[in-house]
Amino acid sequence: MTDHTPLSSATDKAPETQPSIGQGRAALLDPPLQSAPPPTPRGVQLWMHRLSVFLFVLISAVAGVLLIILPWTPEWTDNYLLLQFPSLRTFVANGFFRGFCSGLGLLDIWIGFWEALHYHEHP
Repeated sequence: MTDHTPLSSATDKAPETQPSIGQGRAALLDPPLQSAPPPTPRGVQLWMHRLSVFLFVLISAVAGVLLIILPWTPEWTDNYLLLQFPSLRTFVANGFFRGFCSGLGLLDIWIGFWEALHYHEHP
């Protein structure tokens, strides 16, 4: 009493479904999923951000102007701190070092104004 039916046949199986491209996972060219926009700062937080940017620009501009002008004044080399170190005084009095400090001042002003021009309310 043997049964001659095969144990498994192709007709007994359920058809397998292949996930199509884009189903179940994002395809490479699909647009990104829309997420909730970040919360906008309100009230005190917004004014603190504005104040911090204003102070950064102000300090950058003042420090930059000082670094541009101060190396070319007599106070740059004739001060109490440099009178104790004559070799450091000759180095600081060098035109290259003075120009380097003035260049840092220009860079400082540029960074401050760049920050002011690129300020936006939403971080």
